[in-house]
Amino acid sequence: MADAPKSFALSPEVHEYLVAHGTPPDEIQRGLIEETKRLGGISMMQIAPEQGAFLTVLARMIGARRAVEVGTFTGYSALCIARGLPEDGHLLCCDVSDEWTAVGRPYWEKAGVADRIELVIAPALETLRALPKDDPIDLGFIDADKPGYPDYYEELLARLRPGGVILVDNVLWGGAVVNPERDDEQTLAIRAFNDKVAADERVDRVMVPISDGLTFARKR
Repeated sequence: MADAPKSFALSPEVHEYLVAHGTPPDEIQRGLIEETKRLGGISMMQIAPEQGAFLTVLARMIGARRAVEVGTFTGYSALCIARGLPEDGHLLCCDVSDEWTAVGRPYWEKAGVADRIELVIAPALETLRALPKDDPIDLGFIDADKPGYPDYYEELLARLRPGGVILVDNVLWGGAVVNPERDDEQTLAIRAFNDKVAADERVDRVMVPISDGLTFARKR
């Protein structure tokens, strides 16, 4: 059928093939991936390699100069976004953990993009609300606590230039968004956020099955 799903769950072999046939992680990125793995189960919070490559390409495609990331973890997504910015570009990273973000900082230095990244350790909503509304953002990336998504989205959208893009991670939540037996706080928050964006006429939007689901919202 023309409208039948064409995506499928990736096996490790297909995922390896997919990454290898895009822009695979270089030595610096692989180093950060390996160091993050040593954190144990929490390492699953790191974005997938192909998602990182996508962030770099998208930043370049839209000519982003000013970007904001909500949720940095060990810094892989920040590294990828910063690489997509010009030398005088600026990425503001909002996170609450000195411990996790400290893992990524040496890799930002090795990649030569540390001067493009400003890391603020504080509640993200406070950081976002302090940003001026007359200095437009080109690209936003949200990958943080799920109940906070609507507020992060609104603060970024208010500062986004027309034609700018907000990307939101984990919007499929491992398939739990369509599982009627899942009613935990995180799942309910993601469902409510997805419904909000789906009804938002201020943006052109699409949800795509990159990694755990990625929503694009382009400001009209």
